[in-house]
Amino acid sequence: MLRLISVAALTLTTFPALAQLRPSAEDIAALPKTYSPYVERSTRSGGFAENLLWGDTHLHTSFSMDAGMIGTALGPADAYRFARGETVTSNTGQRVRAVRPLDFLVVADHAENLGVPLLLAEGDPDLLNTEYGRRFYDLIQSGDAYGAYDLWGREGMTQFTDVIDDADINRTTWDRQIEIAEEFNEPGVFTAMLGFEWTMSGTLEDPGNLHRVVVFRDGADKVSQVLPFSLFDGQDVEQLWAYMQGYEDATGGQVLAIPHNGNVSNGKMFAIERMNGEPINADYARMRMRWEPLVETTQIKGDSEAHPFLSPEDEFADYGTWDKADIGGIIPKKPEMLPHEYTRTALQIGLQQLGEIGENPFKMGQIGSSDSHTALSTTRDENFFGKMSSGEPSPDRHKSYVIQAFGGDESLSTFEYDVLASGLAAVWARENTREAIFDAMQRKEVYATTGTRITVRLFGGWDYAEEELYRPDVVEIGYDRGVPMGGDLPPAAQGANAPVFMVGAMKDAWSGNLDRIQIIKGWVDAGGQRQERIYDVAVSDRRKIGADGRATGPVGNTVDEAEATWTNTIGAPELRAVWKDPDFDPSLPAVYYARVLEIPTPTWQAYDEKRFGIKMEAESVPRSHQERAYTSPIWYTPEG
Repeated sequence: MLRLISVAALTLTTFPALAQLRPSAEDIAALPKTYSPYVERSTRSGGFAENLLWGDTHLHTSFSMDAGMIGTALGPADAYRFARGETVTSNTGQRVRAVRPLDFLVVADHAENLGVPLLLAEGDPDLLNTEYGRRFYDLIQSGDAYGAYDLWGREGMTQFTDVIDDADINRTTWDRQIEIAEEFNEPGVFTAMLGFEWTMSGTLEDPGNLHRVVVFRDGADKVSQVLPFSLFDGQDVEQLWAYMQGYEDATGGQVLAIPHNGNVSNGKMFAIERMNGEPINADYARMRMRWEPLVETTQIKGDSEAHPFLSPEDEFADYGTWDKADIGGIIPKKPEMLPHEYTRTALQIGLQQLGEIGENPFKMGQIGSSDSHTALSTTRDENFFGKMSSGEPSPDRHKSYVIQAFGGDESLSTFEYDVLASGLAAVWARENTREAIFDAMQRKEVYATTGTRITVRLFGGWDYAEEELYRPDVVEIGYDRGVPMGGDLPPAAQGANAPVFMVGAMKDAWSGNLDRIQIIKGWVDAGGQRQERIYDVAVSDRRKIGADGRATGPVGNTVDEAEATWTNTIGAPELRAVWKDPDFDPSLPAVYYARVLEIPTPTWQAYDEKRFGIKMEAESVPRSHQERAYTSPIWYTPEG
């Protein structure tokens, strides 16, 4: 003990000046600014979104009638466990695990008779005391689950009739779903956001997918004060918005809705008529953007970014194209429907409406999500567990129906081999909480991918410089002198004659290198006509960008389709660019977003053919594809 004391004393005696090096409180207070730059980032007005979070806002479990009645046994707890990275046993008894956990998940089961499949499996006496509850139960017990599902569809959904019509049953299952979400929600680690799906699909005579996922910012204390709003409560989306307004008024909470992929809506998702047939007006446009700031551009049921008919000069437009018919396989697709189904064209229609009614009804950010009905959010092609439980891995799964045409015309049916392993919602948020993720969605600082985790940043301003691309404070520069994806360009800087965009992308470490970054521009010309143009702004492998703004050649393809393999010997792990619009007209409104393409990689169909030793005979089966990301846009509006 004495020896230790003497050593300490010697140290203090040897270095007597050390105590004088500590700055005083007055010295610190006199400093011009906080030394740590990250303090000001987090507290400044608006803040910085530093965290890229990955999630799925559209996943169904056994609580949904069109899942739980026809083979999906996994419930919300299983969905959360899988999303958090655990190994689970699938609906067909196969062990499955994600390559990486998700950061957040919205279990968005259908509001229409929510949880009834679970109560049927449990033999709930209150449900069995209803006429249709007993009929469903008897059919299922006899081995005819699809008969029970068909009965519900024909006499319930397509007639807008709640065949159960018991509020107590609705309350029981909704409370159970909320309780499970609360159990798995862990702020800062994993976010279980509360939500449901409103499932308006039209009638057999007039079909169209107008589904919305409703997402709450809040927890059980507020969300449990309401029940999900179903098709049986109202068939007009404006009735859904009224429900949302009522929720906010009653609870002080916040809620938004996300329209689904428009490609199976038969021209209705982005129509310029209200659902009651009247033309949309400024009030409608403001209301739609108040409640629906985002759109689900890509998912299992096809990709809705662009269509080759609408974008004939876009060689990448024909990706995951579903254009046979509507959600029920009833009415064949007609060319005049297409402009009102695809996000790119809808953004341009929004600019037209801005000029005609004074408001933009389609000023939407973009996300992707799965719409899987297996409780498994599997968006990786080598790990894809299908759309429905019938589409889980097996040698014959590709032959299963996803949409069996109601009218019996098999050319309008869609099969598992047509589906995409898509997509994901990428969110630039300040932290992993319900509130921060919701706020990022509201400000549209989000983007879509078709299933891989490509990192993308996009900023728009008036004076970004090429040499700033690789500075360590490049993100701060992006925010300070412009706006991120989802924003409106600020007024032009002094002397600026065209907007400048700063964009960067980094590959998914588990997927293909990057082929290119593109800026997609849409505008309305002086005659009020929609226009679009694609610019390649960064390309890999030392290719050049020609005077027309396009890469001089394709990236190539290393995919061995027979072996379902590829190599990252082409492409780039990272691409960045500062791009100035060379065709800018300050008198015309415009919208810009970035599309990032990977090099070709195998599809889930190619993996199945290799693993099962099969051959899918359908001509439409793709065996390689280019995964991609779509950012939320940045808008330019002329002053005055």
